[in-house]
Amino acid sequence: MDAAFTPEQDEIRRTLRALLTERAGSDDVRSAVGTADGYDAALWRRLARDIGLPGLALPEEYGGVGCGLTELAVACEETGRALLPSPLIATAALAAPLIAALGTDTQRGALLPRIAAGGLTATLAVPGPSLATALGLTADPTGGAWAGGGRAGGIQARPDADGEGWRLYGEAVQVLDGHSAELLLVAAHTGGFPRSRTLLFLVRPDAAAGVVRTRRTSLDETRPLARVELRDTGAELLGADVGADVTGALASMGPPVAALLAAEAVGAAASALERTVRHVGTREQFGRAIGSFQAVKHRLADLYVRVQAARSAAYYAAWDPAAAGGIALAQALEALRITAAEAVQLHGGIGFTWEHEAHLYFKRAAAGELLFGPVHRLRDHAAQLAGLFAPPEGPGSPDGRSSGSRPVEGGSAGARRSAPASAGRVAVR
Repeated sequence: MDAAFTPEQDEIRRTLRALLTERAGSDDVRSAVGTADGYDAALWRRLARDIGLPGLALPEEYGGVGCGLTELAVACEETGRALLPSPLIATAALAAPLIAALGTDTQRGALLPRIAAGGLTATLAVPGPSLATALGLTADPTGGAWAGGGRAGGIQARPDADGEGWRLYGEAVQVLDGHSAELLLVAAHTGGFPRSRTLLFLVRPDAAAGVVRTRRTSLDETRPLARVELRDTGAELLGADVGADVTGALASMGPPVAALLAAEAVGAAASALERTVRHVGTREQFGRAIGSFQAVKHRLADLYVRVQAARSAAYYAAWDPAAAGGIALAQALEALRITAAEAVQLHGGIGFTWEHEAHLYFKRAAAGELLFGPVHRLRDHAAQLAGLFAPPEGPGSPDGRSSGSRPVEGGSAGARRSAPASAGRVAVR
């Protein structure tokens, strides 16, 4: 494993940072979230044209750049630094991989080139309040923890009378960029009690009848959410097989999504820390900069170590998402929460005001845990997958344990493999 960034990865970082420094300052971000789309559409088109951002990890045969998850993680770290409101996560991390994995040749040929060119935004709509559960980050969706909304409620699907299409009804209450996405990938339950299963469907809101989309007031305005209601809406099945293992596909997609979200959170934490370091170097008390006080230095040093460790874990997860995706996301979200809270405190009273960007990072941290965490559940599920703990013992167990889990001696190969790399500058060729 070569732990240095490649020249191509460095170039992606430099180009993207320069463009976002020019076009995505704090005032630009506030202006963008107030638009109908919730992001700067002109900037999104430029990112697609100049960098190929939405198609960075898509194959060249579909108009993509042909890079891998690590290059997309580099891009997510930079967009996280700027708290850039954009459909990048919804389109490139959630929707495009599912279309590539489950779609027919016709569907892939029709949709992926438009996504790669920035001409089509998409998102994933799953019923229930937890996207993290559907992606297998906090629980195993294939074991019944999430079943597309269940046999009642959520979103239901039934075939058309002529058998040529499908009709959907129900709602999804937390859909990333759901108010503006031009294509919805909807997870819906079908088959009734004896043959119940979850399938994915393509819905084009501008063309389909019965779609009601409402942008919700969210804690983090830079990551807009929407409620999507489907009222006997026509839909197209994603793929050709009604027996496709959709819950398994969603679960397998969870670790790569977690790696990208971890990189994004690390970028936000690093930016919050850099802004705080600059502030304490200029703010004076008792005739000297507060950054010269030993207590402040210690706090900043602790934050630096925490952010660098999370960054190392995020790029290890980009290299091997199955081994470290969930735990890297937990570490990154925790680093962002702690760093953002310290940033507000070290900025003093100004850190709480709308005029200052410190509170934007704090809101991103809090909203991130609400959407994709909480951290302790991410860690618990990652530990279970890695085999760190045996099943809970019963009240009458021989060792007298009444609850909890028993560590497995020596751990497991999966557990040892998921340990993050060193806290230095890490990436993957």
